[in-house]
Amino acid sequence: MSALLDTIARIRAEVCALHAELTRYELVVWTAGNVSARVPGHDLMVIKPSGVSYDALTPELMVVTDLYGTPVTSLSSEAAVWGNPDLSPSSDTAAHAYVYRNMPDVGGVVHTHSTYATAWAARGEPIPCVLTMMGDEFGGTIPVGPFALIGDDSIGRGIVETLRASHSPAVLMQNHGPFTIGKDARSAVKAAVMCEEVARTVHISRQLGEPLPIDAGQIESLYDRYQNVYGR
Repeated sequence: MSALLDTIARIRAEVCALHAELTRYELVVWTAGNVSARVPGHDLMVIKPSGVSYDALTPELMVVTDLYGTPVTSLSSEAAVWGNPDLSPSSDTAAHAYVYRNMPDVGGVVHTHSTYATAWAARGEPIPCVLTMMGDEFGGTIPVGPFALIGDDSIGRGIVETLRASHSPAVLMQNHGPFTIGKDARSAVKAAVMCEEVARTVHISRQLGEPLPIDAGQIESLYDRYQNVYGR
């Protein structure tokens, strides 16, 4: 139990610190957006509390839940209470939890309303792979997931169904915004940053003319090289 509590303390600190990257890269406003991380080897996750300003976040405020989004107030009769019982986990917790239950290799999930990526989501339009950086990071087009409302597993189902058929660690949920996944929370944050960057660049390129497509075979080569050689 001591090892588990130490692991959770470390992950809560990491998740808290990674939220600062969302504001640093201007991916969120006010209290919107969230980062979560799986607790390895346990059916637990750590996620941002709902309605707390980014500059007020501390590791102690990060909420521990099971993989159905139910807060865990203590991990044993001897363990200290984890988290503030007056705080609820993020309103997107059900989506994050569904991803963890159904994609066991995922260790981190991020949701933002970053401007350019969300603009593509509002149009329900995938971001075409017209940059070598997209080939490297996303292995092709950044896909669009179905429209879904917050409150149950609907968003999570859309994320899983869309990303299972794609190399991409990012999905643009229609009329909502981007969700990203990774082997850990830091990787998911990187994917969110890169998603916004390519959304902005491709948008600007389209103001100048039609972007040039990259051959599918070349995209696959870029992705394989970056993921298995250079990017490692």
